[in-house]
Amino acid sequence: MKKLFYSSLTAIGMLALISSPAFAKDREVTVTGEGKCAKCMLKETSSCQNAIEVTKGEKKKVYYLVQNDVSKQFHEDICKEAKKVTATGTVKKVDGKLELTASKIELVK
Repeated sequence: MKKLFYSSLTAIGMLALISSPAFAKDREVTVTGEGKCAKCMLKETSSCQNAIEVTKGEKKKVYYLVQNDVSKQFHEDICKEAKKVTATGTVKKVDGKLELTASKIELVK
């Protein structure tokens, strides 16, 4: 009986550990909003960086795009002028800011 109890307890513990957020895979999300330069337009960074400002009702969220090839190639499109964009990638919170690692960015037509 004790073996069954401990086996069950171990199985439950393993299941809880595997399903915890630390083991969860990053899932892709899609955000649509105003693409802006975080330095030139938002005045929030010391160097040029893509950002997407999303407005829902009266709340605004800013997603700062991680500097990867996708983000760098798109920067000229939004450095001096805000444009409506859609970006797909993974999001995580770093130092209280939302960071989006984009796998795809495109202008909304």
